[in-house]
Amino acid sequence: MSRTTLLALGSLIVGLLVLWIKFIAWQITGSVALLSDALESIVNVATAAAALLAVIYANRPADANHPYGHHKAELFSAVLEGVMIVVAAVFILHEAWDSLFAPRVIQAPLPGLMINGAASLLNAVWAYVLISRGRSLRSPALVADGKHLRTDVVSSIGVAFGVAFAVFTGLPWLDPLMAALVAVNILWAGWGVMRHSVGGLMDEALPEEDLERIRAVIATEATGAYQAHDLRTRQAGSAIFIEFHLVVPGNSTVNAAHEVCDRVEAALESELPGAVITIHVEPEEKAKRSGIVVH
Repeated sequence: MSRTTLLALGSLIVGLLVLWIKFIAWQITGSVALLSDALESIVNVATAAAALLAVIYANRPADANHPYGHHKAELFSAVLEGVMIVVAAVFILHEAWDSLFAPRVIQAPLPGLMINGAASLLNAVWAYVLISRGRSLRSPALVADGKHLRTDVVSSIGVAFGVAFAVFTGLPWLDPLMAALVAVNILWAGWGVMRHSVGGLMDEALPEEDLERIRAVIATEATGAYQAHDLRTRQAGSAIFIEFHLVVPGNSTVNAAHEVCDRVEAALESELPGAVITIHVEPEEKAKRSGIVVH
């Protein structure tokens, strides 16, 4: 089982545990704000399950029908996560609206907040693990799941302050108001997740810092060539695709040109592990005014 799959499976287990803990906190207090926190955990479980399935599918090798692999399955999972976040926010807003006109008395606030705090601490630790490991493994599904959990932690902190303030001031309408603010917060998070994932599905280029690294490697390692131009990149899940034209002397032998390409490919794969590189070799008369100048 790959590290990505293990992390996705861990997310599902952690999500189920946090969901159970948060529902206990809601049952003890009857707080609609804590209910909103628990409802968001249902989304966490559903999206963790979707991410696990996506990661398993994305790790399948390329085949005749999918010659570039199945990497984009992770991006579909991240889009689904964004959609489910929006659905959860709508449910929370509905519950908050009803409770605003029929405020509920919060029972046993201290035990409930302590239990909910334990769940939030678990989420915070796991969010850090998912984001850091997801980035190193170049897994959009894991990073999206981690960012969602991080948003959940922020929401939970806000909920805790809101519930405590409602109890302290004796203003029960603050409880549904905090639930509504939680809903707005996760709506924003859902938009961010979907925007990033749709960008991946539309084959957006790599970030500028990665492009600079690629240009630097080509300029340094392509000794024997004149220039590289028409650099194109895209990312599909954990896979990175790099394509460019490499201009070599017209009298170069096939072996000499191939040696330059091998050296550049090895350097790029070392800089960006897992990159799929395609180099089109051209003679010197194909050089362009703009391009990567080889040192």
